[in-house]
Amino acid sequence: MPTPQVLDELLRQLRPRVCQDADLDSQTLIDWLGRQLGAEIALVDRAGTVEVSTARLAPDILAGLQPVLTQLSSGQLAAAASRVGVFHVRCEALGRHVPRPVLVVGSPLPLTREALALASHVGAVVEVLRRVRQADDLALRYQQAAARLRLAVFTALMAGEPTLARRMTAGAVPPLLDAERLRIHLLRCPPSDRGRLIDAYQDASGYHGRGLMVRCPVYDDHLICLLPMDHDDSVDGGLAATLRALVRDNPHYALGISAPASLPATARAYDQARHALAVACHTPDQIADYHGRPPLAGLLPRRQALAWAHAFLEPIRKAPRLTLDITSLALNFPRSGVARLLDISRNTVTAHLTRAQDALGLNLQDPHSRAELALALAITDLPPPDNNAVTEQLPTPSVDSLLSTEAAITWAHAFLQPLQSGTDRTVHQTLRAWIEAGTDAQRTAQNLGISRTTVRAHLRAAEQLLKRSLQTPGPGTHELVHAFRIADRAP
Repeated sequence: MPTPQVLDELLRQLRPRVCQDADLDSQTLIDWLGRQLGAEIALVDRAGTVEVSTARLAPDILAGLQPVLTQLSSGQLAAAASRVGVFHVRCEALGRHVPRPVLVVGSPLPLTREALALASHVGAVVEVLRRVRQADDLALRYQQAAARLRLAVFTALMAGEPTLARRMTAGAVPPLLDAERLRIHLLRCPPSDRGRLIDAYQDASGYHGRGLMVRCPVYDDHLICLLPMDHDDSVDGGLAATLRALVRDNPHYALGISAPASLPATARAYDQARHALAVACHTPDQIADYHGRPPLAGLLPRRQALAWAHAFLEPIRKAPRLTLDITSLALNFPRSGVARLLDISRNTVTAHLTRAQDALGLNLQDPHSRAELALALAITDLPPPDNNAVTEQLPTPSVDSLLSTEAAITWAHAFLQPLQSGTDRTVHQTLRAWIEAGTDAQRTAQNLGISRTTVRAHLRAAEQLLKRSLQTPGPGTHELVHAFRIADRAP
């Protein structure tokens, strides 16, 4: 047996790395063992390749051991001793799983019993380190696979496909998909905190109890939490209370909460949570629930609206599905976010958007065109009227005639009313100039003769008044464009 002093030295080699959570590398132990024994040492991996070795190990030593190494690796032998030239060589297979790695020790002098025992101890430690690294790698790959699955479930729900989400989970269906309704809690936090929070509340199945926590693939400081609703309309109490407590205890956090929604309406709930988060960022407790009005698309006369929307979208009806998906996503996220969400390049996103806007005759950089396209898509997403045949026979109305209905005018006045009270109309004027400048804050500042900081402050004030998110692409800006357009034409 090795002396206690030598074993203490071996522990001293390990202790700093264990205490500091550093990588325990095999090379350090092999070099240390070589110095202790005055020998040349190699660790041959399962494929027969030298993984690590001492610096002066002669290649011809291993070349002469190939038949023995094959037997050791295949499990036919546990250990073997031989001579290669002037070297006395001892080989020992490590671990239990075939093919096995082999520890090779070569010395000009025969190794003592104590030296062989020390080599066996170090070999055992090296094998433990290998298993630890493999376990860490497997755990990391599992976490990455679980995160990808959660994101896939979320994107399927965003597409209104809960059945597809169930099929993608391959028998490990998250409890969330058994709920009839959900709320989305959108947490804004430092990007580095997202992984820590996901890991802290993740269960063995890779989900979060009855809920689901997903890193937002577009905004690095957003954590998307989908929580099921119970029959009494209460949300998953544990995780919902935890999120509120996190915001209460951390001034850098904010939380936006959607209204209850069915699983196929997850996209609408996500938009609501974005609006609520924009409001929460300007409230003292940094938490806001969504309290919005019905969307404009649902207030327009159904058959006339469908006739207009179908005619508007006809030029891209036969476009590739990816073009349609990218175009829809680009109305709600920046182009870089769409690229990250779909794992494609920004150039690919731009190419598909160029194809769509050329077919439609639109400039998708213009907020008016974006709002009109978003309205057409929202109308076609609504359930069809009772009699589709009538819709086909109707003449195609203009969008202005649709937006001149009493319901649309009432919606626009209610939408803009918060801007009329509590301000000196400077916020209202800034918003109009911002829309006309293509939602470019710098151009808005130049056109109004004010600073860009003032423009940003007015936008933040408008978000608080309108309870809509305006500083990121999405429904808030589209609704603002429609509200101004309706108000300008209304009596």
